[in-house]
Amino acid sequence: MRLHVDQRHERVLALVREHGSLRVAELAAELGVSAVTLRRDVEALAGQGRVRRLHGSVVWAGEAVVEVPAPRDPSEGVVIGMIVPTTASIFADIVRGAREAVRAHGGRLVLGVSGYVDTEDAVQAGHLVAGGAVGLLVAPSWSGGVPVGGQEQWLLDRDVPTVLVERAAPPGNPAAALDRVRTDRAHGAAVAVGHFAALGHRRVTAVVQEGPHAAQIIAGYESAVRSLGLDGARGAPSVREHGDYESSVDYLVDAVRERDVTAALVHSDEDAIVLVPRLQARGIRVPDDLALIAYDDEVAPLADVPLTAVAPPKRSVGESAAKLLLQRLAERASGQPPAPRQHVELLPELRIRSSCGGKTLTR
Repeated sequence: MRLHVDQRHERVLALVREHGSLRVAELAAELGVSAVTLRRDVEALAGQGRVRRLHGSVVWAGEAVVEVPAPRDPSEGVVIGMIVPTTASIFADIVRGAREAVRAHGGRLVLGVSGYVDTEDAVQAGHLVAGGAVGLLVAPSWSGGVPVGGQEQWLLDRDVPTVLVERAAPPGNPAAALDRVRTDRAHGAAVAVGHFAALGHRRVTAVVQEGPHAAQIIAGYESAVRSLGLDGARGAPSVREHGDYESSVDYLVDAVRERDVTAALVHSDEDAIVLVPRLQARGIRVPDDLALIAYDDEVAPLADVPLTAVAPPKRSVGESAAKLLLQRLAERASGQPPAPRQHVELLPELRIRSSCGGKTLTR
């Protein structure tokens, strides 16, 4: 329920009286209004002598004020550009997390979308910087998740702080020196395999779609299979490569019937939802004959058989990347030496539902 202006003024007064002083951005967030609206409220109250406005903060008029306040936060009011390949799938929540973090600092996030077209990344970056963006959050359209053939060069040519989001450059590549924040997808795959093992599954497999995250997921899956001493069936086709899913269905049916596979990790949960009824039509029941864990947890709970899923910390990735970029902008504005560059990996979690069953297997 939105407050009337008079109610809002009273709330501002109460908060400032309680704390002595507060930043404009903090007050706006507390009241759920824009920074512009809050500044108008503060100007009105300051005109009445009830509060004082001082360097981006609001001070209670009854307090003695020493005119040596902390300097203005250089990140306040900045424009941050963000480039993503799509606003669907995981990136919807990543963008939301980044937007909320930037807005909490009084800044504005402006979005560019590349549509997974490699050459469009640089075009979008140029447009955003020309429009006033002083820093960039970028998830480049690198099909394998890492740059090849000089795909990173446009990033290095930009004279603005840049943080990679859900992407990484390998050691030795110039872009490896950039800050980055991403999900540790290998860890997520390993957690899924560990859950299968805890339920008693000894023969497992994975069906992974082609794309920027495939290498990490496969690496985590294979490492966990080796570490836990499981039998990891090989040869699963990519569902994206074949499109009609029939090759993946054929593979899984054969794996269950001929090789005694009892569990499968499927990336993504949309693909898992497509595969389940096709498997059931071929006589393979989920989870009775084949336990499934999906990867991404976008729509996994909505499946006919609700899917256990690996859930990347999507909003936290966006929030952490934005905060890291704001830190770099503050360092640049103050002239202080920058802190060491950061490669941040956030761990996903496993959300347990029906698709794995609950019984420990013995075979």
